[in-house]
Amino acid sequence: MALKETIDADIKKAMLAKDKVRLTTLRSIKSQILLAETAEGAHGAALSSADEIKLLTKAAKQRREAAETYQQQFRSDLEENELAELAIIEEYLPQQLSEAELVGRLTEIIQRVGATGPSDLGKVMGIAARELSGQADGRMISQTVGHLLNNTNF
Repeated sequence: MALKETIDADIKKAMLAKDKVRLTTLRSIKSQILLAETAEGAHGAALSSADEIKLLTKAAKQRREAAETYQQQFRSDLEENELAELAIIEEYLPQQLSEAELVGRLTEIIQRVGATGPSDLGKVMGIAARELSGQADGRMISQTVGHLLNNTNF
C-alpha cells in the first residue's frame, strides 16, 4: 500500500480513537504529500517511494529542530508536542542505522572509493548520501565520514 493510502487509513483510525496529536500529525503529512503531488512540474503524478521518504525525513527534521529550539527556550510543553509528532512521523520512515552500522557501511564505502584523507570527503559523501538515503541523517553521515577520514589510515 502506498504511503498516501496508509496515511488515509491511519487518519480514520486516529479519528475513531480521538487521538488529536496523531490526527494533526497525519493530516500535516497528507497535506505535504498533496502539495508535492500538485507542485509545479509534478503534473499530479503520485510520488515515488524515494520522494515519500525525502518528504518524511524533511518533516522529521523540522520537528527535531523545533523540539531543540523549544528546549533551549525552556518550553517543555511545546517540546513534548514536537517530540510526540516526531515519534509518529518516524513510524513511517525506514529503520535508521545504528552508529556502529553506520560506521561499518561508511568504512566499506571509503575503502571502495579509495579515499585516503579529508580531501576525498566529497567523493565519499556523494556515494554515501545516495546509498544511505533515508537510513541515516545527512549531518550524521557527514560528521562520521569526516571523523573516519581524519582519524584513520587507509
